[in-house]
Amino acid sequence: MSVPVPSPMVFLVGPTGTGKTATACALANELPLEIISVDSAQVYRGLNIGTAKPSAAERTQCPHWLIDLIDPAQAYSAARFVTEARSCLTDIRARGKIPLFVGGTMLYARALVFGLDELPSANRAVRAELEDEAARLGWPALHSRLAKLDPATAARLAPGDSQRISRALEVVITSGTPLSALHQRSHRAPSPSVFISLEPNQRKWLHERLAQRFDGMLGAGLIEEVQELQKRGDLHTDLPALRSVGYRQVWSYLHGEGDLAALRERGTAATRQLAKRQLTWLRSMPEREVIACDAANATAQAVARLRAHLQC
Repeated sequence: MSVPVPSPMVFLVGPTGTGKTATACALANELPLEIISVDSAQVYRGLNIGTAKPSAAERTQCPHWLIDLIDPAQAYSAARFVTEARSCLTDIRARGKIPLFVGGTMLYARALVFGLDELPSANRAVRAELEDEAARLGWPALHSRLAKLDPATAARLAPGDSQRISRALEVVITSGTPLSALHQRSHRAPSPSVFISLEPNQRKWLHERLAQRFDGMLGAGLIEEVQELQKRGDLHTDLPALRSVGYRQVWSYLHGEGDLAALRERGTAATRQLAKRQLTWLRSMPEREVIACDAANATAQAVARLRAHLQC
């Protein structure tokens, strides 16, 4: 099947824990798809359990791209994602397949569809002042400050996400314009795209699923995975990879912060907060097509919806 270049980019998105990988593999069994991951944590090698990375069997069954790209000591960016995703998209279409973008990192998805925003250059003096303030008051305090200056951006950031909080404050301080407002100023027409979003009708369903999921990760060896990362000696929780949900909480646990029950509570709470932020992103996208992931026929709905869009 030959796919013309102007065909729309198709995304399968949704908050964490809604079954995106399983649904994507089911879609790939029905349609000529190859999957491009849209996940800012799955790019890191060695972060497997806590990122719910597709298993080797799943990746053999349905190819995934943009997974296991870099070492956790490195940083990954939306700009690099856009470059590499476009390269994958071209290659997949050249093979006569359809690229399906799957994941929950909506910043990356938005950058691919709308282009990268023209943001103010880094200001080292402002950044140093923010870091000094964070050292005195803590990043949650700076998150509260951001909530007053740019509530839309603060709503999608975790209170401990030091890198993004710092950048958002730096932008609004230096430019006088909130980052969220700059994001709305697209500098090119958006690429044709389809967003199918897996979202629960019942929030309780998702909360129970996330708790079971984190328990499953602990049972699968998440603590041991983080121990191996710690043994390297060159990693720390200021790195983007180790700020990922689950890893930061286990890292603290291994440094004596609380017992296993406290770890489970913190990890589950952090996962819920991530899902809430992702839903905030999604609700700002009225063009998305929502499928209730807690419906018994959710996968069948996704297949039918995608067939209709792709006319195949």
